[in-house]
Amino acid sequence: MLQQPTSHPYVVSDARNTSWKNTLVEGRAATYAVAGAGAPVVFLHGYGLTPRAYDRALLRMAAQGVRVFAPSLPGFGGTAELPSQERNLAGYARWLGGFLDSIGIAGPVTLVGHSFGGGVAIQSAHDLGPRVERLVLVNSVGGAAWEPAGGGVRPIGERPIWDWGAAATGDALAIRPSVAGLLAITADAVGNVIRNPLGMWRLAHLARTADLRGELYELAERGLPVTLLWGGDDTFIPRASFESLCIALRNPTVVTVAGNHGWLIDDPHGFGTAMATVFGAEQTLPDTPAAVTL
Repeated sequence: MLQQPTSHPYVVSDARNTSWKNTLVEGRAATYAVAGAGAPVVFLHGYGLTPRAYDRALLRMAAQGVRVFAPSLPGFGGTAELPSQERNLAGYARWLGGFLDSIGIAGPVTLVGHSFGGGVAIQSAHDLGPRVERLVLVNSVGGAAWEPAGGGVRPIGERPIWDWGAAATGDALAIRPSVAGLLAITADAVGNVIRNPLGMWRLAHLARTADLRGELYELAERGLPVTLLWGGDDTFIPRASFESLCIALRNPTVVTVAGNHGWLIDDPHGFGTAMATVFGAEQTLPDTPAAVTL
């Protein structure tokens, strides 16, 4: 069925600024942004960035009447890298559990992840169980499928590095953020590479090869509410990978928007509208999968 955006009790408009805080997770430094007031929502950023690049999107989400916590993931933005044996998605999930402990969140959260952050969100929802009550994946990794120009779906591990690079370049050129947003994206990407070039390479491999279909299948078995937000013009995450996510989740709620891989940075208002639809839809039709086009 096609579901239209609904009115809902979340909407408020007092989220005007993000604030930045520091904490320790298992004795290691971590930074995070906070915005808004209400039920806790944790946002996990994409590869190579930090929450600063998403500042306007975070504020639009917070304006739905929630309190947004957006950590810089380990290895990014000044948050300490994980120990060598923990540098996998399960390690990131354990870190997220420690982060929630460190900021005093004991109850369940809504978990929102973009791109690589979506992969971390999937693993975290799987591993942390009742600490996650809802999952929202925004152009997420994890579907593990790729369709080359010659046709035929292949494992995403076979996708050449040059093809990833070409898609990433095209997507970056298509984004039209504000001047402040452009400066934040540039500062994030350059700063992360300068601080930790080897770590960036390792994490790129982790993001490129993530296969989380088994975890998604189990989440569907548990009945966890999952929504996919999808920028329909994305070339960085292949369409075949998105379809693989849908198959693993067995017909989840999907909200399709106009835009590419980084559409929520380019169009924070659209992201706020999409999240308003997510919150409203899951209140009014909790057991009904839907396809929404905004």
